[in-house]
Amino acid sequence: MPCCLAAPHALLRVLHSAARRGTAQARHPHDPALGRAPTPAPDAVSAVNLELVTLTEDRAVITWHTGVEGSDDGFGRMLPAVTEGEVVYGTHPAHLNRTASEGCDTAHHYVELTDLEPGETYYYQARSRGSAATPTPLHLVKGNAVGTSLHGFGGHGGPYSFTTPQPPPGRHLLSIALCNDLHLGETTAGLVTGVPLMRGISQRLGLGPYPEVMGRALVEEAHRRGARHLLAAGDISAGGAPRDLAEARRLLDGFGTHGQDYFVVRGNHDRRGHPGPHDRRGHPGPHDRRGHPGPQGRRGDNFLDAFPAGDGAGNGAAYFARDLGGLRIVGLDTYEKRGRGAGSGGLSDEQLAWFRADVRAHRDQPTLVFGHHPLTVRNSPFPVTSGQRLNRRQARAILGAYAAAPGVFLHHAGHTHRNKRTVLPQARHVTLQEVGAVKEYPGGFCLLRIHTGGYALNYYKTSSGPAREWSERSRRVAAGLWPQYALGRSVRDRNSVVVRDLSGITPSGEGLPAGHGRGSRRR
Repeated sequence: MPCCLAAPHALLRVLHSAARRGTAQARHPHDPALGRAPTPAPDAVSAVNLELVTLTEDRAVITWHTGVEGSDDGFGRMLPAVTEGEVVYGTHPAHLNRTASEGCDTAHHYVELTDLEPGETYYYQARSRGSAATPTPLHLVKGNAVGTSLHGFGGHGGPYSFTTPQPPPGRHLLSIALCNDLHLGETTAGLVTGVPLMRGISQRLGLGPYPEVMGRALVEEAHRRGARHLLAAGDISAGGAPRDLAEARRLLDGFGTHGQDYFVVRGNHDRRGHPGPHDRRGHPGPHDRRGHPGPQGRRGDNFLDAFPAGDGAGNGAAYFARDLGGLRIVGLDTYEKRGRGAGSGGLSDEQLAWFRADVRAHRDQPTLVFGHHPLTVRNSPFPVTSGQRLNRRQARAILGAYAAAPGVFLHHAGHTHRNKRTVLPQARHVTLQEVGAVKEYPGGFCLLRIHTGGYALNYYKTSSGPAREWSERSRRVAAGLWPQYALGRSVRDRNSVVVRDLSGITPSGEGLPAGHGRGSRRR
């Protein structure tokens, strides 16, 4: 069944118009009635989709795409142009005296600036074959994809500017990769209810399934960025099929040992029971096509067959708590309910009672909570429906528990497939961080860097060649409007620093069971 996006009328008109253009061009890319672009010069390259993805105290990751100017791939987009890419930058807009470049030619550029100074303002311009890259437009959300100020927006191609933050105070203790929405088994992204002309996005013929491409790239990038642990917040599979969950387990085992190095919770796509084919409900935006799920697992819960909760004791619950050297992580099953994936997320009464008691019992311990459905959804260009978030009553109960637990500092969620940072007045000491999907644009994860005096959250796109190619291809979701929703309105939605005392965490400590699931007690 189709997903339950109900776009506002103005947005629907834009989507219908874009979908018609894309369909017409796909069917008749050389129809004279549509107009034929002039034949481009051999060296005419257009550099577009510039994004400042990652910004830390000492580095920045900048991405863009190059296409053959005036060309059309049959979907209203330029043909990719493989060429060099470089970023020139400096501390004065008229004096860009430093250069960073890539090691090889590509159409999907990924340049990392290193050795930056904390608290310094830098100006930069990304270039390919003499063409200055222009930003991804975020006009629907009044956002800024390329900097921490509006400097450079009055010209064509910048230079744009950003100011590096100060690092979290104190000594670095450990880093954790926060990810979600791998959707193993999915074959088509971007089908939207109410827009019948909208074309889904599939992988190019001859290339590997994109969930597997992005899953492998996630593991590689998380290792490369120094993550000691990885938390995957649901929708590990596209429909709970045993073969898809088994493939997800195989990919994630490349990071380390389940229940010790990485931890997984259920999403609505991983729900219990035998879901019907092509049921894509329960998400906020364009969604997905997948194959038929396989037969039931031995407990009627394929997810727990693949990923036993907590320490693997098999108590029949998919929620748990764990101690990692003084850091407490709590994993929630936010689709512990009957249903086919639609509607709001929900915890059982038993799980909610267990969670509130656990948070109360460890109110002062540094605690990170992760679950699939966010507690709230704010500032979306799409209409907010109940299917995008956790049940309101339960979300209020969780926020009430946080208000009385100063040790909780972060709640990580997926499901919305976007980067969004929210702080609510009910619990200002807790950052609610939605993280973009692994499986499609922008295609990455958030790296949590914990220091004794605070923490930083930094979003990284996966950087392998196949992952960058699919990320660029899948930005066409929602007739090309997907970046306005998924990237994050500002750099701060995907990069932030918080000062607070986390000195009680000892990274040398290994994860020991701390009471998980039904009837458990702290050991």
